[in-house]
Amino acid sequence: MSLVNTKILPFQTTAYKQGEFVDVSDTDVLGKWAIFFFYPADFTFVCPTELGDLADFYAELQQLGVEVYSVSTDTHFVHKAWHDTSETIGKIDYYMLGDPSGVITNNFQNMREGQGLADRGTFLVDPDGIIQFTETSSEGVGRNAAELVRKVKAAQYVRNHPGEVCPAKWEEAEAATLKPGIDLVGKI
Repeated sequence: MSLVNTKILPFQTTAYKQGEFVDVSDTDVLGKWAIFFFYPADFTFVCPTELGDLADFYAELQQLGVEVYSVSTDTHFVHKAWHDTSETIGKIDYYMLGDPSGVITNNFQNMREGQGLADRGTFLVDPDGIIQFTETSSEGVGRNAAELVRKVKAAQYVRNHPGEVCPAKWEEAEAATLKPGIDLVGKI
């Protein structure tokens, strides 16, 4: 069952963010856009490349009113140790949520069966706490933060322009959208 158009479930955890341990819950997410960026484990191989790529786009996402929450089943202590020892991870300014109990990962139906590790999943949550899109890839396939930013802009555009939709490869600068209706049937 897809989680798209469903409300995020309650959670409470501790995160590592900019040299501090901070408490984060589902109520902290409400009122703004949020990306939940799940990955299997700290101190691995594809994960730091993805998290570093996302860190490079964090300022742009913040300008769009989006908060980023990376999530693995590691503890916040492990996140700090990784942040302190990896140049790539050291540039992260967004929240790194510890989920050793698996509550958050299971809430997003993103736990690998029998492994206790999160799949490589991305979830965009709107200010009402509703999941607007999901993406999951296999262990060896890293994600692209530039494409994630494009999808965020499209989701925000659609929310702010009821009755319009963004076609494939939609870019904000082009602003070419579609207005679904009988006049478009068979014309695309």
